[in-house]
Amino acid sequence: MAHMRSPIAVVCLILSVCVSGTAAAQQPPLPPRPDAIRVFIDCNYYCEEDYLRREIPIVDYMRDRKDADVHLLVTTQSTGGGGTEYTLKFIGLGPYAGVEHTLKFSALQTATADETRKQMAEVIKRGLIRYIADSPQAARLEITFGSDDKTATKADPKKDPWNLWVFRTNFGGSFRGERSNKGRSIRGSASANRTTDAWKISFSSSTYYSEDTYELSEDETFTSVSRDFDANSTVVKSLTPHWSAGLLGSATSSTYYNYRMRTRIAPGVEYNFFPYSQSTRRMLTVQYTVGLDNINYHEVTIFDKTKETLTDHRLGTTLSLRQPWGTASGQVAFSQYLTHPDKYSISAYGSTNVRLFKGFSFNVYTSLARTRDQIYLPRGAATTEEILVRQHQLATGYRYSVNFGISYSFGSIFNNIVNPRFGGGGDIFFF
Repeated sequence: MAHMRSPIAVVCLILSVCVSGTAAAQQPPLPPRPDAIRVFIDCNYYCEEDYLRREIPIVDYMRDRKDADVHLLVTTQSTGGGGTEYTLKFIGLGPYAGVEHTLKFSALQTATADETRKQMAEVIKRGLIRYIADSPQAARLEITFGSDDKTATKADPKKDPWNLWVFRTNFGGSFRGERSNKGRSIRGSASANRTTDAWKISFSSSTYYSEDTYELSEDETFTSVSRDFDANSTVVKSLTPHWSAGLLGSATSSTYYNYRMRTRIAPGVEYNFFPYSQSTRRMLTVQYTVGLDNINYHEVTIFDKTKETLTDHRLGTTLSLRQPWGTASGQVAFSQYLTHPDKYSISAYGSTNVRLFKGFSFNVYTSLARTRDQIYLPRGAATTEEILVRQHQLATGYRYSVNFGISYSFGSIFNNIVNPRFGGGGDIFFF
């Protein structure tokens, strides 16, 4: 017969478990490790990590965040002047759990890669001070202050002769060929934008021309010509930390889509479930627009149209996350012609890269679209050559794609050494 505990013994046992559990919950955090602070840099292609390892040798760099004392998460977003704002989130782990702070800096559009990486290294040094100060490496710290030049003047937006407008142009081309084929292409673009906290105004245009000639036989050749032109304008007013209203305009000419010219003007609203100030790390938006379309076609369409005027509406939601566990983004969009309700399309895509456990990550990208709005398709069947070179879009009821992959690394947890011998230092460009 099993031994029965007395009520007093049961109470004592419960009290001992509660006391031990409370003591465990209230125990102080682990003391800092006796060696250098361990840092995991999480910034994808935004940082030159080899450079940072050389410039900041006072810490150890980890290949996996689970081995680190500090997780440095770097996110970016574009600034109104065409530059980039970097947000550096320092997340304490292990003995430094709960010690978090955020630093930011902006790199100008005209800044070189070297200037940007130097600026980033200085900001990272400042961010690591509070962690290193509590470590055995604190004795190696040397703090200096730059001179306070009181005669220096700060930039005054009111004195900006460009009134915050930024302009860009681009032009390029290519020539290519083999014994049986040759081709050439020309491309160009231009843009202008002005961004403030209250307004976002942008205009952009691009053009592309491509011509390829194929020798099918001694007496037969085939020439494929593609022409594309796009122009877009956006005027957005910030209403609240979550709401904004805008007016969108576009003009498109494309041989692929049979557009001689298509214009669209559409007012709309957008709601962000998170404040826009958190956009570098998380965004969840819902956008709705109603547009007026005026379309002229290159060729007569399958609906016997050479031109038409339509109204449409579009609803889309977009998710973007950049968190310590990885990244995720996705979008679901619905568009429909109000004048022809049976002509609509629904599309969705999603991508994620997640660290499941130490050294193991999983990534997947998927897209799916149901198309019922190909009103621009030219009448008549495409030739074999046009199908092979994708000179025109073909009729379809759906589109899909799936890409996935896994990666796993193991071995030494340290990632400190930089050795660029025999091409190990990355891309080198000659000018």
